[in-house]
Amino acid sequence: AGKTTLVRMLTTVLTPTAGDANVNGYSILTGKNEIVKKIGVCPQVITIYEVLRAEENVEFVAVMHGIPRKEAKEKARKLLEDFGIAGRKDWSKRFSGGMQRRLNLAMSLVFEPEILFLDEPTAGLDPQARRLVWDFIRDLKDKDITIILMTHDMVEADSLSDRVAIIDHGKIIAEGTPTELKEKYGSDNALEISFLKQEDLELVKNNIRNLPYVANSSEIHQKERKTLIISFQGGLKNLVKLLQQGLIENIDEVENMKFRQNSLEDVFLNLTGRRLRD
Repeated sequence: AGKTTLVRMLTTVLTPTAGDANVNGYSILTGKNEIVKKIGVCPQVITIYEVLRAEENVEFVAVMHGIPRKEAKEKARKLLEDFGIAGRKDWSKRFSGGMQRRLNLAMSLVFEPEILFLDEPTAGLDPQARRLVWDFIRDLKDKDITIILMTHDMVEADSLSDRVAIIDHGKIIAEGTPTELKEKYGSDNALEISFLKQEDLELVKNNIRNLPYVANSSEIHQKERKTLIISFQGGLKNLVKLLQQGLIENIDEVENMKFRQNSLEDVFLNLTGRRLRD
């Protein structure tokens, strides 16, 4: 899609073949020295000094950015505690992939950058570590650090982002808040109800026939299970309305009921017609 290439250009690692961009008011062509003082980068490919310990990695980056050694040591200790890898005395090359990812993120934050570029920061992390990184990113937002997050994880983008730009083949094809994008390009929300009897399905289908916020309905038949998929416009408010209509009154048995909410993945697929990819 071009996400990583874009990061490399904005962080002045890669010179564009044409065009220009400004980062914090400086051109990526002529203001490289000023830009690198203000940005932190956590790249997609893990970049650590494998023969250094975790604390030494973070301290080294801090000192290279002009932080006094004593202060660098304290900052490193605090960050490593936040990321759950403090106290490790072995070389970082022996860390798991998830621990190396967290170390890389700590290295990008130790000098308190004004702008932080995160390229797939939770790649390879287990669910617990992933949530820890998400919480840390939210804390950074509260500290007025501008974060540019590159991710193919639509749940991550929806959960963390104030604004989202969708890139396809190197071009931005949509931009806005997650809510704006879902309202403009997303699919309808849907309620899936499974029955054992076809007559129960038909009864519910008749109950929703004239409801103004119901967009359409469809059926799936799998062996003895009959599933009605009700697509409706609007959010949870209309789901509540739908359920308040006496939707499943006089039904002998509902086998299963599931709500599927409009998502950024729907937006991506509706815009590109393809599944998520790098």
